[in-house]
Amino acid sequence: MMLNKTKKLLLLSRSRYLLSNSSIGRQPFSSSSSSSSSSSSSSSSSSYNNFYYLHKHNNNLITIGQQQQQLRQRLSFSFSSQTTTTTTTTTTTTTRRCCWNCSNHQTVPFLVCNNCHSIQPFDPTIDYFLIFGLDKTYEIGDVNLQSIYKDWQKKLHPDLVHSKSEKERGYAALQSARVIEAYRTLTNPLTRAMYILKLQGLIINEEETISDPELLAEVMEIREAVEEAPDSQALKQIQSQVQEKMKLWSDSFANAFRNQKYEEAITAIRRMTYYDRVDEEIVKRL
Repeated sequence: MMLNKTKKLLLLSRSRYLLSNSSIGRQPFSSSSSSSSSSSSSSSSSSYNNFYYLHKHNNNLITIGQQQQQLRQRLSFSFSSQTTTTTTTTTTTTTRRCCWNCSNHQTVPFLVCNNCHSIQPFDPTIDYFLIFGLDKTYEIGDVNLQSIYKDWQKKLHPDLVHSKSEKERGYAALQSARVIEAYRTLTNPLTRAMYILKLQGLIINEEETISDPELLAEVMEIREAVEEAPDSQALKQIQSQVQEKMKLWSDSFANAFRNQKYEEAITAIRRMTYYDRVDEEIVKRL
């Protein structure tokens, strides 16, 4: 009983020592004040090396200096491991990918191997902008998305890979559908805005409405004009006005997103949603 109590006291004293940042100038296990007085002239390093505790599992005497060195080694190893893991994670998202068939390495987007032309499995880390070779920005300029889209479909469309293995045909179906979705998303200013916010962790509820009487009244007037339009020429004129409104709010979104004003960006998306729906109604009537 006394031995266990002594061990606990020894271990508690050791813990307090390790948590202390000050040099060791006291003798925690001294038996008398005279002993403490005589050792006060010793240097902290001398006290450090003469400070012992009983190991939990055996009778070996180990200095605190040795234990602290072991602790530092463990901490150093832990930190080194964490750093290596972080570096590996970063490298995975930025470096080359390896083909499952020929082991050839290729930079993203890695949908088809350039070496053996094997279709690669779905990779969720490849976003729509990477598929089309674009920077991850809202304003995409005059990039010919349709041309890039057609090039991908020549390599991925299920009807064109019938000679491939069953596994690759499955990959082709997934990759082709993803390219189609990417093309539709990026070509539409509204869906492109929603997607780039999604990449930032902001999900927009398309069904949520806004309480702006002026906007709602304007949209109602446009819809009435669409219903009463006598011919396609009148519809095209209305459509031109709606697209101008879309362009205005698209520019507003681009500016807000560029300056990381996400509340303003979301507001712009809400207004773009109304005009986009009116545009769809016009397209149906044309």
